[in-house]
Amino acid sequence: MDFIQPIDLEGLQTYSINERTSKVSTEDFGRPWKTGGTFSQFLERLPHILASQDLRAVITAGAAAWHQNKTVIMAMGAHVIKTGLNPVLIDLMEQGFIKAVALNGAGIIHDFEVALTGRTSEDVAASLGNGSFGTARETGEFLSAAIQAAQQDQVGLGYAVGRAINTAQLPQRSQSILAAGARLKIPVCVLMAMGTDILHIHPGFDPGAAGAASHRDFKIFAALVATLEQGMYFNIGSAVILPEVFLKAITLVRNLGHQVNCFTSVNLDFMRHYRPMTNVVQRPVAGKGKGYNLIGHHEIMLPLVAAGIMEEYYRKD
Repeated sequence: MDFIQPIDLEGLQTYSINERTSKVSTEDFGRPWKTGGTFSQFLERLPHILASQDLRAVITAGAAAWHQNKTVIMAMGAHVIKTGLNPVLIDLMEQGFIKAVALNGAGIIHDFEVALTGRTSEDVAASLGNGSFGTARETGEFLSAAIQAAQQDQVGLGYAVGRAINTAQLPQRSQSILAAGARLKIPVCVLMAMGTDILHIHPGFDPGAAGAASHRDFKIFAALVATLEQGMYFNIGSAVILPEVFLKAITLVRNLGHQVNCFTSVNLDFMRHYRPMTNVVQRPVAGKGKGYNLIGHHEIMLPLVAAGIMEEYYRKD
């Protein structure tokens, strides 16, 4: 092969940078923090670029939905409970921002354990080897009894567990999302996938009753999704189950003739996943709505979003 001569750069055509469109300007730069400032000032001092701009957009959309009393659904995996965020969510329920909550099956386990003992999140590595993982007696017995009550009364799984926590006056029930939902009459829908939760290995667990109660919650969830126009849907920390359930609910209500096109969807997790991006952020809002993906740890990002929405909602112009 003959030796190749380096390309001659002399013929390159150039233009003035002043004629070019640039995506970043110093006008969008962040500003240093000044001690003694407010939280709203902190948010405003963030760069007006990429994720910080999306964060502000989510906050503005949340405050607008709240002002207009639109439906706001908070769907979340159980990790949100395990990162200590129940008080933040319960506060948003009590103030009227959150109109409904959706949990996966693990949500009732961790929420109940918090209500009973103030502690949850078993050390799986320490207990899996001897087969004791997931075998806490109180968890299996209490939730199995609540499932039987749901079957008897033909109510949803989330309401049945929340009602049972309140009726039993569990010591830490003030920290329970399920109990708050039952107390405030805010739907907490539990969307269970069979075989995924430690409850399913307990001998008192009735899969038929649990499935029926969870399906009632799915129909309640779909009825709530049917009211999402101009509202807001959050998916926090659920990579598969809740995004799939949401997609099925969206197609169901549209098939039944409900207009659910213009709303804001938000996925919040500490890494990017396929299903939340397609089933929450992109497909359901395509055309008229807007979807956002915020990446960060739940225990940091959710309090930031909640505080920002509260500040904007209560701000005196």
